[in-house]
Amino acid sequence: MVGNLPIKKWRAGSIEGVVWSNKRNIERDGEKMEVEFKTVTLRRSWKDRDQNIWRDEKLNLRKQDIPKLMVILNKMQEELFLSQSEGGGDDE
Repeated sequence: MVGNLPIKKWRAGSIEGVVWSNKRNIERDGEKMEVEFKTVTLRRSWKDRDQNIWRDEKLNLRKQDIPKLMVILNKMQEELFLSQSEGGGDDE
């Protein structure tokens, strides 16, 4: 079986977002059918300089997870950029 190919990809620096199409066979009301659903993968890559190899972290999400993730990211951004106790420097 050939691996699933992405529908669309975006990249900003070391962050990548990918939308995938997935198919699953189900039985509904005694009838077998194939349903399609989409998922997303967020990936952050970096080079481990000590071992001289590339590493990455992945987070796989379903459609209903995206609004929740956006709320959490906005709250984290508010904390980092609007906090009164900022350290003053930018992290990576």
